Amino acid sequence: MRKQVYSLLVDNNPGVLSRIAGLFSRRGYSIDSITAGMTADPRFTRITVVASGDERILSQIEKQVRKLEDVIEIKLLKDGESVYRELIMVKLRANAAQRGEIISVADIFRAKIVDVEEESLMIELTGNQSKLEAFLNLLKDYEILELARTGITGLSRGSKDVTYID
Repeated sequence: MRKQVYSLLVDNNPGVLSRIAGLFSRRGYSIDSITAGMTADPRFTRITVVASGDERILSQIEKQVRKLEDVIEIKLLKDGESVYRELIMVKLRANAAQRGEIISVADIFRAKIVDVEEESLMIELTGNQSKLEAFLNLLKDYEILELARTGITGLSRGSKDVTYID
């Protein structure tokens, strides 16, 4: 079983994300993560889907997604040829004594403190999955009150595979 990252360029139409997610559920495929956002051109949305399976399942996913009406392009993002990022926000219980220690850990990872309250601290961190896991591992001695992750988003490196649409 391996993971595959698919980068989809789709028409920015109502329900497009639902149709893509529905394809996965109808076929019994699992989505590890899915992110979506409008591109620089508001007519299009970039959707990044991470799925797991054997070679046959992953190939089938690509073929089925490619058939969808709103899908303009599908790229298989590969390690070394692509850049992946994920965002996490973590809220920790932090009294005055713990705050300095937590901020030191955040500084090492170039994380941002985005909210401070009397008894809590909220941190934002962007990076690849191994960086985020290492960060969370260092916070295991503190009480995590809430954690939110965006899932992976990514693009292929360079400009040779860029799709230009008029």
